[in-house]
Amino acid sequence: MTDRRLWTYKDIAAHIRVQPDTVRSYRKHGLLPPPDLVQGGRPYWYAETIRAWVASRPGNRNRRGD
Repeated sequence: MTDRRLWTYKDIAAHIRVQPDTVRSYRKHGLLPPPDLVQGGRPYWYAETIRAWVASRPGNRNRRGD
């Protein structure tokens, strides 16, 4: 089954164990995938988009995915 929940900066930050401002910085510097949806000027990503991004990040091979 596909996870279609939409995540905010706060959700992504909790998933990768950083502060939301760090995730905003990742986006600003092109390190985060483009949002799956922008609504009211706020970006949202599907959980599966972020999980795939986390799995492909260098240095995260031994990190447990939640």
